[in-house]
Amino acid sequence: MASTASMALMSYSDCCRGFQQCRGVFAVKCRSSVALSLPSMPFHSLSQQNRSGFLRVTPRPLVVCALQPKTPTVTQKSWDKLVLKNESPVLVEFYASWCGPCNMVHRVIDEIAEEYKGKLECYVLNTDNDSMITKEYDIKAVPVVILFKNGKIQNSIAGTMPKEFYVDAIDEMLAS
Repeated sequence: MASTASMALMSYSDCCRGFQQCRGVFAVKCRSSVALSLPSMPFHSLSQQNRSGFLRVTPRPLVVCALQPKTPTVTQKSWDKLVLKNESPVLVEFYASWCGPCNMVHRVIDEIAEEYKGKLECYVLNTDNDSMITKEYDIKAVPVVILFKNGKIQNSIAGTMPKEFYVDAIDEMLAS
């Protein structure tokens, strides 16, 4: 498989991270800009069955979802400065890279960050990378969105909710 492109695109059905996790087009990591050399991973494809009706393992290229959050990331090192000591109200989305519903919440939080620019600081925190903060705030599942004001929790929203739900919680916090 040769290509002059440094990146190839695959459709949703080819995503090796799971049918439910990402929507749209996915960027594939390449090792060279001259030849497209893709590492293979086993993947159970529901569309491919052998003659006796059992699923078979089909090698698929390693796919990385192109739908990463645009909202800035907060880490354990920057937590105090960006969240607890921030004079503006703060929204933090706790997520995991393998979490499908988190990708839906990313899009909503990205929109909210744009709409509330100057009134609200928005950040995302990867729970796999910053387990100390995850434990401190007793995060058991993702996605979770926590609203902070003056370093204190004002509201916590667990799970995937419609944008209006987050907006109502933010407006309530800003009004108080």
